[in-house]
Amino acid sequence: MDKRSTRANGASRRVQNRDRLEADIVAEAVRVFAECGYEGTSIATVAENAGLSKQNLMYYFPTKQALYQRVLDDVLDEWLERMTHLADAGMAPGAVLRAYIQAKLKFSREQPYASRVYAMEVIGGAKLYGEQIRARVIPVLRRDIEVFEGWIAAGHIAPVNAAHLLFAIWAMTQSYADFAPQMALVLNRRLGRKDFDEAEQTVVRMVLSTLGITETAPPVPPPSPPDKER
Repeated sequence: MDKRSTRANGASRRVQNRDRLEADIVAEAVRVFAECGYEGTSIATVAENAGLSKQNLMYYFPTKQALYQRVLDDVLDEWLERMTHLADAGMAPGAVLRAYIQAKLKFSREQPYASRVYAMEVIGGAKLYGEQIRARVIPVLRRDIEVFEGWIAAGHIAPVNAAHLLFAIWAMTQSYADFAPQMALVLNRRLGRKDFDEAEQTVVRMVLSTLGITETAPPVPPPSPPDKER
């Protein structure tokens, strides 16, 4: 192996190591921001929990706001990725909406801390991340409203205010992350996969009923694997 290849391989490993370390920092930051909020979170706490010195963490994220921005960027990336189902014009409205609701509930189940960080930012008035939300969420919302308007015009669904229906779906699905502690308190147990399966069936039935869609044979969910502790 020549020197050029050796240098290239070394640079590639450094990039991979940096990416891994940044991902570890962000994963810990999501949890701390979700539990403590932006004001209650310190760089020192995130660094300690991630097994780093404060100075080492600040090499990658020089300020708390930079770390918070990265956390919310990653959350919004994944949240929007799971909202792509309404763009699939080749599926019937009922199937599209079921897939959309499944994806939103899966996000709440798999990424509860991420959902809570985003919710806390929005509830607080989106003072630190409002511009990004406006720039990225509004175009997707407009596209999805156009999908509903197309279904209505074609007679596939009953007339509905698409924006408010989407807001209701977001609220119903995200509540299983943002208010999971309250649900666990009331149920006297941690939410399990079965709860999410039943939530999906309930939300889907409510939405499809509102739109006048009748499913001929609702899909049977696959057997749920054992839940792992978060």
